[in-house]
Amino acid sequence: MGWLLVMLAAASEFIGVIGLNKYNEKKNMKNLLLFGGGFGGAFALLYLSFNYLQVSTAYAVWIGIGTAGAVLINMVFFGESKSIGRIASVVLIVIGVVGLKMVS
Repeated sequence: MGWLLVMLAAASEFIGVIGLNKYNEKKNMKNLLLFGGGFGGAFALLYLSFNYLQVSTAYAVWIGIGTAGAVLINMVFFGESKSIGRIASVVLIVIGVVGLKMVS
């Protein structure tokens, strides 16, 4: 159950990232709700995951997934650079997250 909550928290964070970008482009209530609701939901779900997982591991995995996801979302949907260095860095983050999950 704990890992499911971490994954849902990461998915909610992706919504927050999209809302943040959209709110930066156009400040309206819909974008503000995406931004605030996405990140708010992410924190709430992450907090619930602490009932099942060690805080340090759950938080590190959530941060890794969120960081990699945010970079990929911004590359695909918002036209950020798709350089080899950025892609390699995301791959390293994913390897680290998988490693943490495997040893937990």
